[in-house]
Amino acid sequence: MTQQPFTAAALRGAVDLSGLGRPAQTPGPASGNSGSAASAGGLVIEVTDASIRDLIAASADYPIVLVIWSTRLADTADFVGTLRAVAQRYGGRFQLATADVDANPAILQAFQVRAVPVTFALVQGQPVPLFEGVQPEEQIVAVIDQVLALAAQHGVTGTVGTGGAVPAEVEEPAVASLPPLHQKAFDAIEAGDLDAALAAYREALAQNPADADAKVGLAQVELLRRAQGVDPAVARAAAAADPGDVDAQILVADLDLLGGHVEDAFLRLVDTVRRTSDADRNKAREHLVELFEVVGVHDERVAKARKSLMSALF
Repeated sequence: MTQQPFTAAALRGAVDLSGLGRPAQTPGPASGNSGSAASAGGLVIEVTDASIRDLIAASADYPIVLVIWSTRLADTADFVGTLRAVAQRYGGRFQLATADVDANPAILQAFQVRAVPVTFALVQGQPVPLFEGVQPEEQIVAVIDQVLALAAQHGVTGTVGTGGAVPAEVEEPAVASLPPLHQKAFDAIEAGDLDAALAAYREALAQNPADADAKVGLAQVELLRRAQGVDPAVARAAAAADPGDVDAQILVADLDLLGGHVEDAFLRLVDTVRRTSDADRNKAREHLVELFEVVGVHDERVAKARKSLMSALF
């Protein structure tokens, strides 16, 4: 099954980096003589508090995948190794940057890191949450393809050589084409027309009810539409004031998912299932299952949440 492409909405306010001040010009360990983290290490580089701003700026030229890990945790080091192997296979279509969370408190704070490893894409200076936790290689590859498609949509098509960025003409990145109705939905999302995107995905499902990608796309767009115009502070206050209000809990779970806090969204709805009964309980359960579709049924966080849901139900 192919993955749905990220949308332009993913580039708006996913993580607030305004707290990252411009560091002094003394080069950090990853920045080399040039003072630019992006140009010093080629396909895979180390980034620090001192060089993160340069890395963000470089994402206007080519896509960057940033993994934040810890030297204290062996599984995170193994995950970095898996990402490194994937980056080598893509031959410069994106740059992999690694950051040790224990040595870089500004990165820890700016990216709101709660657990490692955590992985972001950087495109045009905007971070997009990708993963929380260790992921299998096939899942990484599928999401990297989405990142590259998103970057191409925004004109970020440069590549990285062993010595830094090279023009896109040297190696033109290939972007997988989508079925016509899927492309129609994607174009509508880019234009901000969620109703048209919904119609396109529904038409795709009418033509082929087994179209799993259209089903996921429909769930994703419905999620975006539910969150339109919502004030997050108001929504969270309402949910905190009345834990038994299923609609309030569902709305905050949607906001958590859109913000990349997948496990928080799942936990909120599992707890709602546990504390409610009858129609309210079923409503919370059905919405949680829909969010499983949005994230991807093969995601390990979905598998974990399914077990928690079964425990809450029985």
